[in-house]
Amino acid sequence: QVRLVESGGGLVHPGESLRLSCEVPENVFNIYHMAWYRQPSVGQRELVADISTTGVTDYVESVKGRFTISRDVTKNTVYLQMSNLRPDDTAVYYCNVLPALGHYWGQGTQVTVSS
Repeated sequence: QVRLVESGGGLVHPGESLRLSCEVPENVFNIYHMAWYRQPSVGQRELVADISTTGVTDYVESVKGRFTISRDVTKNTVYLQMSNLRPDDTAVYYCNVLPALGHYWGQGTQVTVSS
């Protein structure tokens, strides 16, 4: 089973930045619309940002202007640049295709924003 591998999370203060990375198998990367999701300790998993194979992006309203999703075709990697982080961004962040497929869920990477 292929699972996607997320990295880059950590503990930061409000207003700081983080960049998350997701390594994607080439056969997945070249075909699928990719996305970042997040799940807080209490609450549902939500779609945060997505990017098409041609680079068209979309974001949930709460992160617009603060987060940027991108994909590097030379590294088969999807990134989520997060700026001006807020405490309500605290969650485990996952990457997956869009729509998500169960067998691609990885361990996620924890992002904690706290003063």
